Formats: sequence, C-alpha cells, structure tokens
Amino acid sequence: METTSSRVEAIKRRFRSGAFSDFLIDTLRHHWADYGFMIAFVVLVAIAASKSEFFFTERNITNLLKQIVPNGLISLGMLVVILSGGIDLSVGSIVALAGILASGLQDEVPLSIAILLALGAGVAAGMVNGILITYFKLAPFIVTLAMLGAIRGLVYVYSDTPQSPTNPDFRRILGGPIGGPPNTLAIATVIMFACYPLLWLFLNRTTVGRAIFAIGGNAEAVRLAGINTKTRIILAYMISGFCSALAGVLLAARLGIAQPSLGEGYELDAIAAAVIGGAVLNGGGGSVFGTLGGVLTLGLINNLLNLYKVQSYYQQILKGGIILFAVLARRKE
Repeated sequence: METTSSRVEAIKRRFRSGAFSDFLIDTLRHHWADYGFMIAFVVLVAIAASKSEFFFTERNITNLLKQIVPNGLISLGMLVVILSGGIDLSVGSIVALAGILASGLQDEVPLSIAILLALGAGVAAGMVNGILITYFKLAPFIVTLAMLGAIRGLVYVYSDTPQSPTNPDFRRILGGPIGGPPNTLAIATVIMFACYPLLWLFLNRTTVGRAIFAIGGNAEAVRLAGINTKTRIILAYMISGFCSALAGVLLAARLGIAQPSLGEGYELDAIAAAVIGGAVLNGGGGSVFGTLGGVLTLGLINNLLNLYKVQSYYQQILKGGIILFAVLARRKE
C-alpha cells in the first residue's frame, strides 16, 4: 500500500520534472473562467457591502432570494437540456402558460387540481419539444423557437387579460413566508433550493441521469451502447418544462396576478446562469450547483443595478455580454 511519504515523493518528482507545473497550467487553462466568475461574485458582494447600506438588510436579502426563484428553477431545467446537447427557448412561454392556468382555473376546479394541470401543461409542452427533436430530427433551436411563439399564442387565446387567483390559499401558501413577519424566508425560495440537490442526485446517482450527461458528450456512442437516447432526450425536455411551469406557478402566487406577457425574455437569464455555472452549450458539461452560483450571481447583479436605479435595458446588455464571455471562455480548442 502506498504510504503518505511515498505520495509526497511522487509529487516532488512530478514537480522537479515539470509535470506538476504542467498540471497546474492545464487546470488553470481549462477552469480559469470558473475561477473568474467565483472571484467576480466575491468582488460583487464586497462592492455591494461597501457601497450600499441597504444590501445586507434583512428585507433586501429576503427580496433577493424571492426574486431569483423563477430563474433558479428555469435555469435548472435549462441545464438538463443543455447537458443533453440541446437548448430550450420556450421556457418563458411555459412560465406564462402555467401561471395563467394556475390562476385562471381556480374558479372552475379545486386549487390543487389547477396547480397540477398547470404543471402538467408544462410537462406536455416539454414532451412535444422532445418528440419533435428526436423522432423528426429537427434542430432544438428551431423547435423550441417555434414553440416559444406557439405557446405564447395559446396563452393569449386562453386569456388576453391578466388573471388574478381567487383562492386566498394560493398566495398565502405558495407566495408567502414561512411563518413570522413578511421579511422571513419565502416558501417558494425553500422549494427552489430543495430542487437543486434532488436534481443533482438524479443526474449523478441514477443511470438515466448519467445517460443524459453522456448523450451531450457523444450521442452516437451512447446509442451504440444500447441506450435509448430518444427517451432520455425527451425526458430532459419534460424536466425543463416542469421546472418552467413550477416557476410560473410560484411567480403567479408571489405577484398575485398572471399576465399573458409573463416570462418574456426569461430564456436569456436561464442560459446565462447555466453558462456562468459551467454549462457547455455543445452538451456534455455542466454543474447543478455551479448553475445555482450563476443564478445567485445574476440575482446579485440585478439587485445591485436596481439599488442604483439602473434602467433595465442595461441589465439585458450585461447579460448578453456575460453569455458571450462565458461561451468564448469555455470553447473547445
């Protein structure tokens, strides 16, 4: 058995031969973007703490954690799709569909049924995306772009006016805090954070989850290994649809209203969070908890810009720049 001293000697030999330094250089070359975003996050927190007396107040932190819930859930679903080698541009429209169904159906069916129907609509939309991509061999970008418009149109067909939930339990349970004063942690925030370890377990501890990772790396090799790649890809889009629908339901509960325009532009935030967290847009690479870091980073940026009353379109410019930087930093040589 190798002793501690022998391992130390092996490291010394690698260092003297230059292999150790080559290892460090290779690690920094491939992961410098991840380290850069980590440093940027710490710097942002430091700037926020020093420049704004309101940043570390209980009210602001609670609001920040509430505001990141939709993007936190959508980004999680987007990560699964990116891992499989795809992209989902329909997530914002699914948010609107689920939010308006969960709010509008409360007069016709019990609250629990309305929520289940809203979530089911998101899963069904994801399934349609997956089927069109796998069985008809269409490009994910084209399919989900078409679904973005089609689902948004269905939302306006269902209701071209905002829908307000009539059941008070909807806002009180899903949109409210966990007991105590209003500035305590929101139930929606807890739900979002609970989804991250669950998805991590799915992707890293189940054969189906590991297959989604592998498909993004080399789909043909996975197929030749006897794995049904089509069902795995369809499942990835269904997970994305479910996460987006859950985001729509929780957002409608927090706002107390669901507009047909809900969720517009959310796909940009989700892609940005995923790539900040290490997702490779070609597929096969990404991290669940890295994505959470990306969500927190974007939420922090938005929070700081809002505190300084920076107009929203500057935020969009910044997010677009972040995506370009992250993709360039992680491009394969």
